[in-house]
Amino acid sequence: MRARTRIIAPLALAVALTAACGESGSSGTGGDAEAGGSASGDTCAPVAGDQLVVLEDDKQLQNADNVIPAVNAAAAAANPALLEALDAVSAELTTEDLIEMNAAVDVERQSAEEVVAAYISDKGLDSGVTGGSGPVVVGAADFTESQVLATLYADVLTAAGFQASVQTVGNRELYLPALQRGEIQAFPEYLATVTEFIEADDSTEIASGDVDATVEALTPLAEGAGLVFGEPAAAADQNAFAVTQEFADQVGVTTLSELAEACGDGSLTLGGPGECPERPACQPGLEETYGLEFADFQEFDAGGPLTKAAIQQGEVSIGLVFSSDGALAQG
Repeated sequence: MRARTRIIAPLALAVALTAACGESGSSGTGGDAEAGGSASGDTCAPVAGDQLVVLEDDKQLQNADNVIPAVNAAAAAANPALLEALDAVSAELTTEDLIEMNAAVDVERQSAEEVVAAYISDKGLDSGVTGGSGPVVVGAADFTESQVLATLYADVLTAAGFQASVQTVGNRELYLPALQRGEIQAFPEYLATVTEFIEADDSTEIASGDVDATVEALTPLAEGAGLVFGEPAAAADQNAFAVTQEFADQVGVTTLSELAEACGDGSLTLGGPGECPERPACQPGLEETYGLEFADFQEFDAGGPLTKAAIQQGEVSIGLVFSSDGALAQG
């Protein structure tokens, strides 16, 4: 599982692995299952395939780690155009956008600057933002997605009239104090994780899968820390569970609730990091929140290439991934 309560680990945005894929049902799953029906036998056994798809977490098992602009409070007060420009980004940015941009950088080897410039042009984010002036430094952590988001923030701020630049700061223990001190003025953050980090009480959890409730919990914490947060984007980078497109089509599922309804025979196999069977948001959460039953758990990595390959190659039915991983880009 990705530990974001203390540090953002580099995202495992690995190159999508080319798996040897059999025909639908090549893992012994037989013919098509009726969507929404009660499965029997091995209907929900693994099905190999190249394309991974995330099943919707429709009961909000995972905390809402939506992308949200964090801004130094003094800088925000000095020029309201700063937050206005960043909120314009949030209004457009989706998880699918993040997936495509991450894939363009990590898989297609384009530069973050090229990818962001094309995105801004496509979305029209270089128009309609005005009122900025003076220098603004946007901080970035040292992983692809943070670099992409920081570049996106900086380019839109430049379009609004600011003299914006990007500075890589490192992990949250370094960049959040720098943001509070005003050494950097803005940073692309993750809602639930930054809420828990600022709250800093490991015995309680105030973030949840509810975006609005988590923003409400964050707001007074931010004020006490000398920070202001903008509007959260629809885009989120959080733990998610993926299957192959072939599996989803065969079983007829798009959500975790549908998976639980269709796979009542206990034929599912789950792949993920070694701590998954004990983590509330992993196997226990899937069992308690959704009523899923698993025939087996296989240990791989936390959303990395081993887990993704195991899903693609038909070793497991479903596995833990990160929701904005470039490997999820539609081929």
